[in-house]
This record gives sequence, C-alpha cells and structure tokens, in this order.
Amino acid sequence: MHTITRQLHPLTPAPLPFAPSLEIRSFVVPREHDNLLVYDSSTLMEDAAAIDALGGVTYQYLNHWHEATLGDDAIRARLGVRLVVHDADRAATEERRTVDATFSERGSLGGGFEIIPIPGHTPGATAYLWDSGERRYLFTGDTIDLEDGEWVPAVLESSDRESYLTSLELLRDLEFDVLVPWAASAGQPWFAETDRGDRRRRIGAIIDQVRKGVVR
Repeated sequence: MHTITRQLHPLTPAPLPFAPSLEIRSFVVPREHDNLLVYDSSTLMEDAAAIDALGGVTYQYLNHWHEATLGDDAIRARLGVRLVVHDADRAATEERRTVDATFSERGSLGGGFEIIPIPGHTPGATAYLWDSGERRYLFTGDTIDLEDGEWVPAVLESSDRESYLTSLELLRDLEFDVLVPWAASAGQPWFAETDRGDRRRRIGAIIDQVRKGVVR
C-alpha cells in the first residue's frame, strides 16, 4: 500500500454540491493518544463504522465555515467528537453546527499537528500541518484545491484578496511533502506529492493568478 494511505486515512468522497466535478472528503489523522478528524463532508455518517475501527476521533478541525453546511450535529454526537474552528468563522459555523472550541493563533497540538491560520478564502480559513514522522502533510481546505492535477485557488467575491495573498505567501514558505486539499477532481488523486522547488513554483503561480484578479 502507498505510504501516504498507510499513514493518513481518507474517508468516503462526496460530490461538492455546487461543483459536482469536484469531490470532497474528510481525513482521520492518527496520533498516539487520540485521533483527529480534518474537514467535514456529507458522508461521515456512513463512515462512522470505519472511524470507530480506526480508534475513533476526539476533535474535528474545519478549514473554514462552508464545511459546516454539509455536516450536522447528529454525526458529531454519534462519533463523540468535538468541533473546532477558527474564532473568526465561529459565528457563521454556529448558524449551522454546535462549535465546542475555537482558536485564533498559530500553534501546535502535539503529535506533530500544527494549526496555521490562513485568512482570505474566509476570515477563519486555517491550514493544518501534520508531521507523521515520515511525511509532512499540509491540509489547505479550499485555499488551494486540486483540479485535474493542478493547484488552484478558490477566491470568492466574498474573499479578502489581500489576506489571501499574504496567506499564500506563508504557505509557499512552509516545508511540506504532501498537499491535501478539501476538494479534488472526481476520480483523480486527492493528494499531490511535492518538494521545495515544485511547491514554490506552484504556489507562486497561484499568487500570480490571485494578483491578476481571478475569481473561482
């Protein structure tokens, strides 16, 4: 089995409702004392048994509040998981879901899991960097998606373009081996392996697009 799928556990993909050519999914990040759930999707209830088999999850970390439109508190109760989101996205999330905890700054949870706020797509958009001991996985949510193998931004009319650019510059300088977005083209890889030169080139190209006024 591929090293990536031995370390990180992808759950069932689901079509993104307003862009069905893209699939979204959640991921179980294994840690020594408790597992984490990254992202949300509409398939978590059907994945509940698989999550239990992995040892369950304690906390669910959203990249941004849009994910809360696809899940519900019933699955949170079924899994016994606490929902966590950036404080700037708390109000929008709580219109749809119960938020158990928030954060506002960059920090480490231990177990190689780091919280990195990247405002722009939404005010509380946040990346997560997980060091498995063999690979460093960067979860970018919708700030960087995978479409037909290309790294692309998701700049909305409501996004803060200047904050988005600052966040992309931060991501460009991070050390990571695998990009894991929330959304990727249906039927295609949900991750992208990379190295320093490749990621700087790809994120640099995204920065150029955003500066030119792209809206996706």
